[in-house]
Amino acid sequence: MSYSLATLWYERQRYLPGVLAVGFSCLLIALQCGLLLGLFSITSIPIDESRADIWIGHPEVPSVDLGRPIPESWMSLLSQPEVETIEPFMEGFGYWVKPNGGMELVLIIGSRLGPGAIGPVRQLSAQHRMLLSEEMSVVVDEGEFSRLGITKIGDYAEVIGRRVRVVGTVRGLKSLAGPYLFCSVETGKALLRPPPDQVTFILGKCTNKADAQKVVDRLQAYPQKISAFTADGFSLRSRLHWLLKTKAGIALGLAAALGLLVGAVVTYQTLYAATAASLKEYAVLRALGIPRWRMALTVLAQSFWVGLFGICLAVPFILILASLGNDAGAKVLLPWWLWTGAISVTMTTALVSGLLALRSLRLVEPATLLR
Repeated sequence: MSYSLATLWYERQRYLPGVLAVGFSCLLIALQCGLLLGLFSITSIPIDESRADIWIGHPEVPSVDLGRPIPESWMSLLSQPEVETIEPFMEGFGYWVKPNGGMELVLIIGSRLGPGAIGPVRQLSAQHRMLLSEEMSVVVDEGEFSRLGITKIGDYAEVIGRRVRVVGTVRGLKSLAGPYLFCSVETGKALLRPPPDQVTFILGKCTNKADAQKVVDRLQAYPQKISAFTADGFSLRSRLHWLLKTKAGIALGLAAALGLLVGAVVTYQTLYAATAASLKEYAVLRALGIPRWRMALTVLAQSFWVGLFGICLAVPFILILASLGNDAGAKVLLPWWLWTGAISVTMTTALVSGLLALRSLRLVEPATLLR
């Protein structure tokens, strides 16, 4: 290891392209995947930002934004010892007619508004809930004003033939498909007009969140066809639906794979050229009786350090760019398992490049010193 580090230091200009290539690969993988996770986390905001532990919907519901009406009487299904709160929930798409003309697709979210309600997103304050108790009132994300064609709180617009008023704003709840309109269950029913005594979802909160999976398993065993999920399970299902439906994940994945390929090729070429340029030094070692496997370990150690230095170089840039992206409104998620995956893939690529570079050692013979 010390010999490998000494070689890298004294030949740093030769190995620098490999370090930069590895760092670029790690940065691209982490940021592309982080952007992908952030993009599709938007689709599950109604689930992730609520306090519900259990979601019941129409059979085979693919995503939270594609729910279909179900009988409100299904609330009785959640009358179980582990469940302490049961609520109806309204959600569906509609068209927002802008005050100055034009239309915009919106996602209407109606929930109970009481102090102990589990359906409202956490960003709805007590004042928001009080204002939403007014019929035909909605709260929107402040970043959606331009899409909705409004300029201030208090503006009116038309949604599915009904006049609504914006009574407040929240931050950080921009939608992927269309702006969210947060309202009461009553307003949601008035706008979406489901059949009598029907809602989109039924929510439940357990006394102990760990019991949610037990309740869901029990509901799925019922002969009645329903879809029951824990909040985490339904959130993942919603994200995967959008990921597979839009194919955006494939595009971002290909971009990350391309960056990985470029990094691997440049790293391989760098290590191969550096090893080939040092053939006389390796020939001296061979003449001194150093076995080939020891020299091969030296090359692999060099590839390890190249990978490690490249990752260390990439990490601060990943954090800076992710912060800039979040400030600009592009949500970038970097969970610990993404860091682990990006670093593992990058390091594996560097080591594989080192293995391929070992081909140059076939030319190492003491006789080359006489040429």
